[in-house]
Amino acid sequence: MSSLVVAIVLGFGYLVYDVALRHGAVLPGGDLRTLYLVVDIAVVLVVGSIVTWLVVPQPRGSGSSTTRSPWSAALGFFAAVPVCYLVLVVVSQVLVPLLG
Repeated sequence: MSSLVVAIVLGFGYLVYDVALRHGAVLPGGDLRTLYLVVDIAVVLVVGSIVTWLVVPQPRGSGSSTTRSPWSAALGFFAAVPVCYLVLVVVSQVLVPLLG
């Protein structure tokens, strides 16, 4: 869920930036859509990994201590990949043409 929330917020930012550039806005730095997408994807993957690492502990068995594993972070990373992809597809292929 954290990956989805971050992806939607950053996707909305990309939508606003893209529509502004398409309508002739002159922004500092010029057209940085590619850089924005790279940063967007990196942030979603990192947030998904970290939050999943914090939320999903290893099974305890008979012990009482909670341990974390890099596998939890990997789970969050691989869960964030399709979420990020799908949000960017909806933004770029559905919402951008609608706002034209």
